[in-house]
Amino acid sequence: MPAEGGAAPAAASPRPWVRIVAGAAVLLTAWQVFASFLWIAPPSPLREVVPGNALSSYMLPFFGQSWSVFAPEPINGDYHFNVRAVVEEDGAEVETGWVSATDVELSMIRYNLFPPRAGIQSSDLASAYKSAYDALGREQQEIVASAHTQDGWEDALRQELLVGGTGDDDADLTGDRAGAEEVDAYLEADHRSTAYATQVARAIWGDEVRSVQFRVSRQNIVPFAERNTPGAARPDPQLTETGPRGQLVEAGQNDENFARTFRAQYERITG
Repeated sequence: MPAEGGAAPAAASPRPWVRIVAGAAVLLTAWQVFASFLWIAPPSPLREVVPGNALSSYMLPFFGQSWSVFAPEPINGDYHFNVRAVVEEDGAEVETGWVSATDVELSMIRYNLFPPRAGIQSSDLASAYKSAYDALGREQQEIVASAHTQDGWEDALRQELLVGGTGDDDADLTGDRAGAEEVDAYLEADHRSTAYATQVARAIWGDEVRSVQFRVSRQNIVPFAERNTPGAARPDPQLTETGPRGQLVEAGQNDENFARTFRAQYERITG
């Protein structure tokens, strides 16, 4: 207690490092709230205050949010991402069977009170790929269904999608064909899907993998109007046709860690 008749001692001011940490925490919190608002809100010119791809790079993959479980357009189907490969066995190239990467991942989160984000990678990837694939024209989808395994195959695929595989820059691009913007969006989805399929294939079949192939499907639920109809069945899956691809390995990825986690789950559900 202060001496009788004396002034109370002044409160000690925070140390400089405390002020710096507190200021940084306030700024980070403000940015997180603002970025989340921009990401969740309907697209508007306000998003342009964040230059380039900074917003999406910050929000994905850890802070991305989706409100599509609510009306007016709730989720009404599910996606599957399947992978197979061509492997070398005794000097011969052999095609494997299909493996559902989605089933393997879902086994990580089913009945799990603390589900890992790794359990939804292929579903998110399949959804994005299917949207980009559906934006292509029929001729372009036929090109996508062909094999592209040679060196520089991504550049060759882009050229074929833009000019119909003719090599003629003056080719007629009218009709049922997507433009350059849709093609580039598809190629980005194809690249990510191929890179993921490469990791899955190597995790299961090891270093003998020579090329990979992925297939995406979407299956709708029973239509709402038929939900109480006896024997009502879900519609048949909608399949994409994607040909074999050369392997893609992203800089900095860790095949060993991915394989250890993915293969353990694969072996657990397949026995």
